[in-house]
Amino acid sequence: MARISLIEPEHASPEVKEIYDGKLKGKPGSIQKALAHRPAMLSNFLAFYATVGRSLDRKLYEAVYLRISLINKCHYCTQHHIQSGKRGGLTLDEMRLLKDGNYSSFGEKERTALRYTEKLTRTPDGASDADFGELRKHFSDEQIVDLHMLIGLANLTNRVTGPLKLEVEFPEEKI
Repeated sequence: MARISLIEPEHASPEVKEIYDGKLKGKPGSIQKALAHRPAMLSNFLAFYATVGRSLDRKLYEAVYLRISLINKCHYCTQHHIQSGKRGGLTLDEMRLLKDGNYSSFGEKERTALRYTEKLTRTPDGASDADFGELRKHFSDEQIVDLHMLIGLANLTNRVTGPLKLEVEFPEEKI
């Protein structure tokens, strides 16, 4: 059970109802219902979230987000990114390997990003010039910025949804 009240559509202010019906197509999740306590933050968060990681391959995006959520033991985000990961091309076998920190089923570009993702998630100030040298072999500056914002966003959402004990809105799946 969530540690705060969630704003359900029937109790939403007109401003929040407009966001729920528009950007969220009438299906707000628990995180959106929590952020609805701050309508401007909800609106800005959705706009920001929609832009992060878009220069990256969708499968890599999902692998990065899922790996971070697994490292951080964020149940809510893990469940969401199991579902979106399947839509993005991740197989259940790849998800199982990600859970174990095994990147062998991915190409060199993806392994580089995933190793770096894990390093920054575990040691936020751990980036070295050598790490950037490896990233530059596979990614443009735009993609490196996107990867960093994705790493930051995933860690942020993990640190919001977990402590608030937000519940998953659909049947859960184990990997």
